[in-house]
Amino acid sequence: MRQQGTCGDRKKRRRDEYLNKNKRCEKFEEILQGSIDEAFCTLGESVKTAIYFHLDHKFMIAREDIAYRIDDFSDALERIFGLGARHLEVLIMKNLHNKISCFYEWDGPNWLIPNLTFKKYIDLARLCCEDKGKTGEIEVLVVAEQRQEQRV
Repeated sequence: MRQQGTCGDRKKRRRDEYLNKNKRCEKFEEILQGSIDEAFCTLGESVKTAIYFHLDHKFMIAREDIAYRIDDFSDALERIFGLGARHLEVLIMKNLHNKISCFYEWDGPNWLIPNLTFKKYIDLARLCCEDKGKTGEIEVLVVAEQRQEQRV
């Protein structure tokens, strides 16, 4: 005769099933957070702690919410570091790339460079990490009015 599991066992099984379904999503957030930590560590442990303190208290961005608030995070870094924030963002992107190793091929013309922002890169990396079967697209808009202004 088989014993039924306790309520705690059933809850644990449900939790495990939920986590398995969302494993890729959670894993990306952990990888991103690790990449951010590594970038901040290059400035020193006390600076890293101070950055997280300011993000949390001044900008209301908790450490665990950064992956879901990339635009706010990028704006906060810019307000803290000015133009130096771009260097940190590039370092975060390099760290993230080394961890997930996703590659994107640009199908557009060689003379046109896409406007790849920090947020777009994170979104593409998330897409790559969560579902290898999907392809990421980079949108590049050319405004006809700007072209006419350049000719005149």
